[in-house]
Amino acid sequence: MTEKTTPREKVAIVTLGCEKNLVDSDMMAHLIDEKGYELVDNPDDATVVIVNTCGFIDAAKEESVNKILDMAELKESGKLKSLVVAGCLTQRYKEDLLHEIPEVDGIVGTGDFMSIINVIEDTLIGKRTSLIGNPVFNYEQVVKRKVKEGTYTTYTKIAEGCDNNCTFCSIPLMRGKFRSRSIESIVEEATYLATKGIVEISLIAQDSTNYGMDLYGKLMLPELLNRLSEVDGIEWVRLHYAYPGFFTDELIETFAKNPKVCKYIDMPLQHSEDAILKRMRRPGRQTDIRKLVAKIRAEVPDVALRTSLIVGFPGETEEDFLKLCDFVKDIKFDRLGVFTYSNEDDTPATRLPDQIDEDVKEKRANILMEIQREIANEKNGQYVGKVLDVLVERYEGRNNIYVGRTQYDAPEIDGEVFISNYQGELGKIVKVRITHSYDYDLAGEVI
Repeated sequence: MTEKTTPREKVAIVTLGCEKNLVDSDMMAHLIDEKGYELVDNPDDATVVIVNTCGFIDAAKEESVNKILDMAELKESGKLKSLVVAGCLTQRYKEDLLHEIPEVDGIVGTGDFMSIINVIEDTLIGKRTSLIGNPVFNYEQVVKRKVKEGTYTTYTKIAEGCDNNCTFCSIPLMRGKFRSRSIESIVEEATYLATKGIVEISLIAQDSTNYGMDLYGKLMLPELLNRLSEVDGIEWVRLHYAYPGFFTDELIETFAKNPKVCKYIDMPLQHSEDAILKRMRRPGRQTDIRKLVAKIRAEVPDVALRTSLIVGFPGETEEDFLKLCDFVKDIKFDRLGVFTYSNEDDTPATRLPDQIDEDVKEKRANILMEIQREIANEKNGQYVGKVLDVLVERYEGRNNIYVGRTQYDAPEIDGEVFISNYQGELGKIVKVRITHSYDYDLAGEVI
C-alpha cells in the first residue's frame, strides 16, 4: 500500500516598490524554500500569495491596494488558501487593510518578515494573523537569499531606516531609525551571492554615505567598499543613494583607485535652490553641492553621476523651477530621475503653504526630463568609438542580439548596450567597442 503524501504548498511572492522590497522578498523566498514549500512565479498557480507592498507615495499605495484586490479575486476559484500582505503599506495602514479587505489573511510589517513562515502556517489553519512590531530588524541574522537562476546582478542592503527626517519623506515612519549592518554580515552575504552566480552587487540604504556611524562611531563606507571588492566572483560594486553631506575625501579616493568599485555615484539631491532645500530639511546648500560635484569629477574623471530631483514641492515658484532647470543644464548629470512632489500622510510638508497644482507639477517634470534627454544624448555620443566593459545579461532572440550594461548604468533604471556579434555566455563582462549611441542606450560589437 502506497503511503499518501501531503501536497506541498505553492507560494508566489508579488513584489512592488523599491529595491529594498526586492531584498526583503528574496530573504522571505529563502525562508519559504528552506521550509519545503514550492516557490512559483505565477500567482494563478499558488495556494499562498504574498504581496510585498510599497507605501511611499500615493501612486505606489494605489498600485499596492489594487494588486492586493487582484490577488483577493483568486480566492474565488478556491485554489488560493492564504493571502498575506507584507511591506511598507502594512507598517503604516494595518488597521485599514484588515478592515477594508477581508480577504487578507495575514499581515507582516517591515521589521517582522523573518517570521513569514509562522504567519503562513497560522493563516493556513484559518487563523487571521497580524504581526506588526517596531521596524527595527537589521539583517544581522540572515545573509542567504533566494536569487533567480540567470540573475547576475542584485541589490544588497547595507543599512535600514533613516534619521534625516526630510519633510516630504515617510521612510522613517515605515522603516524606522537608521541602523547599519556589520561589515562581516554584508561581506558574508556577498560571498554567498557570488556562489549563486552574482557578479555585480548594488549597495542600497536610505543614506548610504552615513554607513557605519551608528555602529562603529565613524563613517565606514570606504572600508566596506574595499572589503567587498575582495570577494571572489564579485566584479562590480555599485553605490546608490549617497547623500552629499557625508561624501568624504576618503570615499572619493576609493572611487578613484578601486577598480571593482563602479565609477557610478547615485546622489539624490532633490533640488538646487537653497530656499527649497531648507523647506525640505535637506543637508547642504547649492554651493556645497557644486563644490562636491566639481571635486568628484576632478578626482574621478570618468565618473557617471546620477541624481533625483523633486519638482512641485510646496512653495516652489516659477523662478525656483527655472533656476533648477539652469542648474541641470550647468551640471549636466549623466543620469537623472525626476519626481513630482506627493503629499504623504503625517509628514511635515503636507502642512506647508503654497501647495502646487498637479498639472503644474507634471508640466515641470516633463520640461526637466526633456532637458535631460538632450544632455544624455550628447553624453552618450561621446562613447562612440570607445571600448567599454559590458556585463552581458540577456539574449533577445527576436532581434538576435545580446543586451548588457556598462559600469556607468545601473540595472533597470539606466541605459543598456546592444551587442550584435556576441557568441559567449551570459553573466560575463566583455569589452565592447561602441558604434552607435541613442538618447539613453548604446550599441556596439565585442572586440
